Amino acid sequence: MPYAQFFPSEKFDGLRIVTKEAVLRCGKPKRIYSDNGKIYRSEVLQYACAEMGITLIHTQPYDPQSKGKIERFFRTVQTRFYPLLELNPPKSLDELNERFWKWLEEEYHRKPHASLDGKTPHEVFQSQVHLVSFIEDGDWLDAIFLKREHRKVKADGTITLNKQLYEVPPRFIGQSIELRYDERGVYVYEDGKRVAEAIRVRLEDNAYVKRHRSPFAAIPAKEGGHGV
Repeated sequence: MPYAQFFPSEKFDGLRIVTKEAVLRCGKPKRIYSDNGKIYRSEVLQYACAEMGITLIHTQPYDPQSKGKIERFFRTVQTRFYPLLELNPPKSLDELNERFWKWLEEEYHRKPHASLDGKTPHEVFQSQVHLVSFIEDGDWLDAIFLKREHRKVKADGTITLNKQLYEVPPRFIGQSIELRYDERGVYVYEDGKRVAEAIRVRLEDNAYVKRHRSPFAAIPAKEGGHGV
């Protein structure tokens, strides 16, 4: 049974949310079959599929027949759901999705499909649910869908990510570390485990932080005298 959602743009964050929700609701598929769009070839999706044991397959370029099932689903949405919006346009993206999920669950999943020998998608899914492998740990799914980068920690214990300065624990100074992040935060990982959170340095606040003079700073020579 499909899970779907509307987003304001075709970016990876939308794909990440939909894939996680689909896995939580309907179980882990053996394969994900997608087209060749940039977001479907992202390293994050490849990492996530590898950790879940899912084979990621891409369609051949210029082969519309290979996407027949999903194109048919899109046509069904256009011919059966979109007309409902014309009669009563949604006032927000949240309202649009609420109405879409209601239609998907009560109409699409519960009505007989000719391609399923007259059975409903819900009936077919329930008849095979014993074969489905479910993932119940949402936090684990969140972690494997984080974006990943490597950075070397500067002498002052900071790193730069997406033009923003972050501070990490002093023990990482001079090391190359793995960062995983999303819109909620930036985290330090070691051996696949989260060990610390990188704290964003706000320059406007940082300007008022009192700093002590380093004992190793050079001492300027007095005028007319000699430096030591």
